[in-house]
Amino acid sequence: MPFPPLAFASLPGGVEWLVIGLVALLLFGKRLPGLARSLGQSLTEFKSGLAGGGGEGKPPEPGPPGDHS
Repeated sequence: MPFPPLAFASLPGGVEWLVIGLVALLLFGKRLPGLARSLGQSLTEFKSGLAGGGGEGKPPEPGPPGDHS
């Protein structure tokens, strides 16, 4: 006997996404500006790293002679 299709296992539609968004806004509303700011800074650093060849800015400074740690 085959299993019946699961109607509740489908992707959410338009109204469901609206409800999910409103719940997320209520739960994380105060943290969203900081999250967006940090995401923007991360994207900016990533793009500058790609444009600059992935460099870290300046090469690491060598330690004192004889220090091989």
